[in-house]
Amino acid sequence: MTTTAILPTTAILGAGSMGGAILSGMLSPDVTVNGGIRVTNRTEEKAAPLRSATVTSLATETTATANLDAVRGAHLVVVGVKPVMVPDLLREIAGALEPDAIVISVAAGVTTATMEAIVPGVVLRAMPNTPATVGLGVTGLSGGSRATPDDLALATTLFETVGSVVAVPEDQIDALSTISGSGPAYVFYLIEELSRTAVSLGFTPGQAAVLVEGTFRGASELLAASDVGPAELRRRVTSPKGTTERAVAVLQEADLAATFDRATAAALARAKELAAG
Repeated sequence: MTTTAILPTTAILGAGSMGGAILSGMLSPDVTVNGGIRVTNRTEEKAAPLRSATVTSLATETTATANLDAVRGAHLVVVGVKPVMVPDLLREIAGALEPDAIVISVAAGVTTATMEAIVPGVVLRAMPNTPATVGLGVTGLSGGSRATPDDLALATTLFETVGSVVAVPEDQIDALSTISGSGPAYVFYLIEELSRTAVSLGFTPGQAAVLVEGTFRGASELLAASDVGPAELRRRVTSPKGTTERAVAVLQEADLAATFDRATAAALARAKELAAG
């Protein structure tokens, strides 16, 4: 981050992989949290390492009121438990929430309507992806019917501590999940397959990893640093009548565009199935 972000007292209920990533982002030197951070986990084993002068970390196995204690006085409440656990957790904390609390769920498939039926105040739905764990995430963010632009802006500030944020209407959040949410798996799959090809050409697995992973990272960084889009960068790599042109022609014959259309359609259909229960 290049500027200082200022956040209010925040509770993270379920500081697992994603909740832990958000916590790490909030602990960045570029972030100021007025009022402190409270986090909960099920076990003391997971809670203890997170405890510090700025983080109150509670375990539900040793403190039955851990979630209630965490949300009292908190203006931002991030719900990081598994989707099936969200309604029960919301029912548990609803009476202890501050009147101005903003509840943000990062659970897939749990709609803001479901949350608003339980929580009396503002709710939002966030869809961060796994690169958030290294501060390079992309988070989709949707506000519930009671959310104001200021609420959305505050939530945006929170998730910008772990990457970029795209605000979308909730009816687009599942579609977003097929791109940025599932997208890392698509990239990893391409890396797997190109690495396999490299090994088939006689390179060791270690050499293949350097060649392929380094190339993907370099290409991504080049794109990020460039003032032109991927199509132009591809053109610059592709010399007329050269080797890359021949290889790209084979990929185009495979109709990757249609393949990605089918893949994202399948993911979207599954997302709707999960949301329907």
